[in-house]
Amino acid sequence: MPQSPVADDLHPELPESLQDIVENQHLHTALEWLETHQPHIIADELARMDNVTAGIAFRLLDKDRALTVFEELEPVDQQAILEGLRDHTFRDLVEGMDPDDRARMLREAPAKVAKRVLAGLSTHERRMTAALLGYPEGSVGRYMTPEVVALSQDLTVEQALRTVREKGAHAETVYTLPVVDRSRRLTGIVELRELVLSPPDAMVSTLVVTRPTFARAADSAEQAARLMRETNDLNLPVVDSEDRLVGLLTFDDADELIEAADTEDMARQSGSAPWAGHYMAAGVWQLARYRALWLSLLLVAATLTVSVTRAFEGTLEQVAALAMFIPMLIGAGGNAGAQAATACVRAMAVGEVRGSDLLKVIWRECRVGVVLGGLLAVLGVGVAVAFVGAKVAVVVGVTLVLICAWAATIGGTMPLLAKRLRIDPAVVSAPMVTTLVDATGLVIYFVTAKLVLGV
Repeated sequence: MPQSPVADDLHPELPESLQDIVENQHLHTALEWLETHQPHIIADELARMDNVTAGIAFRLLDKDRALTVFEELEPVDQQAILEGLRDHTFRDLVEGMDPDDRARMLREAPAKVAKRVLAGLSTHERRMTAALLGYPEGSVGRYMTPEVVALSQDLTVEQALRTVREKGAHAETVYTLPVVDRSRRLTGIVELRELVLSPPDAMVSTLVVTRPTFARAADSAEQAARLMRETNDLNLPVVDSEDRLVGLLTFDDADELIEAADTEDMARQSGSAPWAGHYMAAGVWQLARYRALWLSLLLVAATLTVSVTRAFEGTLEQVAALAMFIPMLIGAGGNAGAQAATACVRAMAVGEVRGSDLLKVIWRECRVGVVLGGLLAVLGVGVAVAFVGAKVAVVVGVTLVLICAWAATIGGTMPLLAKRLRIDPAVVSAPMVTTLVDATGLVIYFVTAKLVLGV
């Protein structure tokens, strides 16, 4: 019985992987495996393999299925596959790709691969790909599809549907149909559903949404993708500076843009540089290289904590019990700051917080920190009383309130300040906030101890 896509998703752990099958040279079994699994599962298996094994497995796919699987791969994995293909197979594959997918791959490809890809394209496909690559890096123009079925509002529904049938085979999507004037300026959109459900003699002009959501080709691709998520649009028209239609940003590309942006933010928030490709295919040294720089920078920044401890060495000598609570206090402060930073970065990413909200964020996070600090202080004082007595317990309780308030305020405001300075907010989020709060939290702790204990 052929395996269903639902079964594949419910049972991702296969008894024998495609890599094992190919490495054991069981080619007949490999063909059966490829025939009974969905393209996205095949692509995931290929991404886990080394280049040679992946190339062997990919060449077992038939032409049409190979293109579908190829477009499911990340650009770095596509390049590895292309490098092992012969010229005629290479040309067929890159010619069959959608222009936006091809441009996405070429953005990250070495010059040698890019030159070979462009040389293997027909004049029409090469022109479309070059046009996309001509837009600024990170703009919608780089990600849109130029293959669009555009309609005139002077058409009847019957004429419009005939146009869709004639041109739709060469378009990436026909669900959203831009309506343009004679100069190809966008005047509105009409959904295919509306055409299908309307009388044949009805005019397209009566069905058009005349104020559609759209983006300009030079706009940020990530912001356009998030706009699509907010408006629930399947496709977003893209126009040039003179409002002429140049393409559509499709839902699948918007989804990939958001996923890539969130993945990058997640990596930076954890103190690592983002990398391309499948995690299971990345080598130990490769992963270590991406993490080493940030860990080194954070280690240097952590010397602030050492300096603060040394500056208050006399206080520690007089009340040695203070040292017992240092890990607890800086841990609480670091976690509170990291929580606030993560929440703020996420809110900025989805448009819930803007730069003008800085003072509101400071006031909100400070109060949140005080509430959290008060809750933790109740627990902290109880622990401290049991171990060292009431006086040091008071110091611990007061410090927890102050540190949490300070940490939440810093965590919530640093991403906003970073954005004003045109720095990626994720870069200065959790790891940097935690390191900063560790040092300043110790200052708060020792100053509070001096005031309460008189040492």
